[in-house]
Amino acid sequence: MSEFDPEKFEEKYVHYFNELQRAYKNAFEYMNERYDSELVHGIDQQVLNESEPQYENGEFSVDLPENPYGRLGGVIVERERFEEVLEIYVERIEAELHRVLGVER
Repeated sequence: MSEFDPEKFEEKYVHYFNELQRAYKNAFEYMNERYDSELVHGIDQQVLNESEPQYENGEFSVDLPENPYGRLGGVIVERERFEEVLEIYVERIEAELHRVLGVER
């Protein structure tokens, strides 16, 4: 992989699609090994499928769709637990984006 170019990240799905997939997959595998797999799968399929990775000022972030908890169906979980796991999951995705794309924090 060539050196990360922040300007190319504006068209991330053209220039960094494989790396984005790898970062999300790595984060999923990490979360799935450590947390309730039903919840992790629900977050992955019903919340993160509409998320948008961003890069600004040397940091990656993940924009989530509106009302993430309301999007979760078929999984019984208290809002507090959902938000805790989602926050950890997003932090893991951001860390994986840094690692996979070779951007130091």
